[in-house]
Amino acid sequence: MTTTQQLPWLDPAAIRFMLEECETWAVVGLSGNPSRTAYSIARLLQRRGKRIVPIHPDAPVVLGEQGYATLADVPFPVDVVDVFRRSEQAGVFADHAVEIGAKGVWFQLGVVDHEAFRRTTEAGVRMVMDTCPAMEWPALG
Repeated sequence: MTTTQQLPWLDPAAIRFMLEECETWAVVGLSGNPSRTAYSIARLLQRRGKRIVPIHPDAPVVLGEQGYATLADVPFPVDVVDVFRRSEQAGVFADHAVEIGAKGVWFQLGVVDHEAFRRTTEAGVRMVMDTCPAMEWPALG
């Protein structure tokens, strides 16, 4: 695993919880472009049995799943909000995840917002930053 004691946002228990126990993943920034990382990770999530929910202003159908313009538009519970946005834009999606009652927030590799981590975890929601499910799943065994 890529976790260390010095980085609380790479908590092995939070990673394991999201990968093993959470079924519905809203993927912020997911479009129908197969050359984008969000697309390949959403496809990986599906292969691992997860339901993906594209979150994109255009609300496209991606990988057979209806998209929604915002997290608030999703008409069913979301377990994890997986954010593919720049660090300076990502925090608002963590706040929205808390608002909709998500169980976890996952900021992808290179996406770090310490204040969003503080707000999210203080609200009782698990959060992971600066890693990717594709990197973490093999470590689970």
